[in-house]
Amino acid sequence: MRVLASFLPALLVVLVCRAAAPATADHPFALAPVTPEQIAAASPFFTIDGQPVTPAPAAPAQLSDLAVLKLWPAAAPDQAGGDPAKDLPTLTVLLPATGHASGASIVVLPGGGYSHLSAREGLQAARWLAANGITAFILKYRYGPTYHHPVELGDAQRAIRYVRAHAVAWGLDPHRVGILGFSAGGHLASTAATHFDTGNPLARDPIENASSRPDLQVLLYPVITFVDEPNVHKDSRRMLLGNSAARADAELLSNENQVTADTPPAFVMHSITDETVTVQNSDHYVAALQAHDVPYAYLRGRYGKHGVGVTDDWSGAALAWLRARGF
Repeated sequence: MRVLASFLPALLVVLVCRAAAPATADHPFALAPVTPEQIAAASPFFTIDGQPVTPAPAAPAQLSDLAVLKLWPAAAPDQAGGDPAKDLPTLTVLLPATGHASGASIVVLPGGGYSHLSAREGLQAARWLAANGITAFILKYRYGPTYHHPVELGDAQRAIRYVRAHAVAWGLDPHRVGILGFSAGGHLASTAATHFDTGNPLARDPIENASSRPDLQVLLYPVITFVDEPNVHKDSRRMLLGNSAARADAELLSNENQVTADTPPAFVMHSITDETVTVQNSDHYVAALQAHDVPYAYLRGRYGKHGVGVTDDWSGAALAWLRARGF
């Protein structure tokens, strides 16, 4: 998908886009907003505490809707406690309607400033993807202040490997495994898209044999930079790296500086009226994508304040882009 772009003096890419057409029965690009009651009911996707949900310790032979899957059969690496709400990384499955699955899948990373997970973003995005034929996996990743880098990245990489390693058995395409993230979840998604490996062929765990590279990335008002001080979302940086983060760690996780020609294609949306995570975060990232000839689409306009979730303003264009990429 080609986009029209112009250049600012700082070489930042600016794309002027029209809002997507409203959702219709024929084009369900976005679902109706999730109600507070639905958000509350989504708690098992993220906390599972107090809910009658037992995460599957091993990958099931077949996927079932709303199944909760443990990323590791025993304790997760660097697990600090036994609270299933905070210490147990899981994937929750949302399936397309029978006969409507495209075979593609996307791991969804909710935002929350690396201090919590937004049920609204995770559930809403997964429902939108599943309604449009894409199998969705909501990742409940660990976060601060208990956990710091590289735990969060390890959870995201394991999620991609987990889906890819079982894709054929589940009727999915191992070459169409994407990642989607909002806000700090967008930072984690961009981290997974710029810090990946091809797997460890010598690992006894077959999941670790699989590549952690997502086949594409969808970043929605993402945190990106940890070194451009005027535009750093400092709470996300502090929660991910701690109160006394080393400069080298901040530079490593400033993902605008980690893009290479091997970075997967990207769809990026950011509102110029976002006062929480500034649009310059996405500007920097898109400029790096362009500099390395990585395919991308960038929606940069007035899409509301931070944390808008799934809306018709961007979801129609995102779905069209996903379809063009074979999803």
